[in-house]
Amino acid sequence: MSCNIRPETMARISSREQAMAFIDEQVAEIRAQVGDKKVLLALSGGVDSSVVAALLIKAIGRKLICVHVNHGLMRKGESEQVIEIFQNQLDANLIYIDATDRFLDLLADVADPEKKRKIIGGEFIKVFNEQAAKLDDIEFLAQGTIYPDILESDGVKAHHNVGGLPKDMKLSLVEPVKLLFKDEVRVVGEALGLPHSMVHRQPFPGPGLGVRCLGAITRDRLHALREADAILREEFDKNGLAGKVWQYFIAVPDMKSVGVKDSKRYEGWPAIIRAINTKDAMTATVEEVPYAVLHHITNRITNEVEGINRVLFDLTPKPVGTIEWE
Repeated sequence: MSCNIRPETMARISSREQAMAFIDEQVAEIRAQVGDKKVLLALSGGVDSSVVAALLIKAIGRKLICVHVNHGLMRKGESEQVIEIFQNQLDANLIYIDATDRFLDLLADVADPEKKRKIIGGEFIKVFNEQAAKLDDIEFLAQGTIYPDILESDGVKAHHNVGGLPKDMKLSLVEPVKLLFKDEVRVVGEALGLPHSMVHRQPFPGPGLGVRCLGAITRDRLHALREADAILREEFDKNGLAGKVWQYFIAVPDMKSVGVKDSKRYEGWPAIIRAINTKDAMTATVEEVPYAVLHHITNRITNEVEGINRVLFDLTPKPVGTIEWE
């Protein structure tokens, strides 16, 4: 499985038995490739990097060094889950970097979406490079490249967070799931014992909540967004919608409207619910969410989240609208 073209005869991984056979094969290949050398991995907590991390831990244990950078734009509880699963349960050699202030200070007063993306991506590379420079004897870089990435970007994950590592690092790549599709990666993750919530984590943009806190990011509005999004995810789980909807999230714009709280006027932000289904992310349809569920979510968000006084539901398919707002 070292070639860059998926063999036509390669069986799809759809069962635990097939996944275990794949894991055994990759563990042997990783050990043969890496030997007693160290491997570096940027562990975001996403499906691909998490499965690669668990696979390498099984193969080489603490010779894998995972770096998790919290840029302050993660969803509620995500960095904590990475620490709990990988450091506390899997005994990973994990380096956790809380760079929240560093990122948010750079993003202050930046409203343009593309500028925000470039700042977040560029600063992530800087933080990761700084940490990598402190480590000795690293000869390999692990990446969560999957087969669609090869098809779309000629074998290199152009959008990958560590795509800008300096050439003088001279690290060889370890890409154990590069011939798998996303659904196969999930099956492998389940077989490795990763939690269902991590393996079936929704697609999440690299800039994180930075492109869902619309316009210039402020810490209070970012906090409100994170709390409202957590409520939405909790209620979709409770009401059986999590498995039916491909992606669902909250966006909070940089605008306020008048509301009433404790019999007094006050201004607050709207929370916009986006819930869509898609097969290829090129087109998307809006999921039908029962009104009773929407009313309950609205009641929770407006009563539990400081600063939000309205909840809106985005009915726009793609096209005309994109999946993300920015």
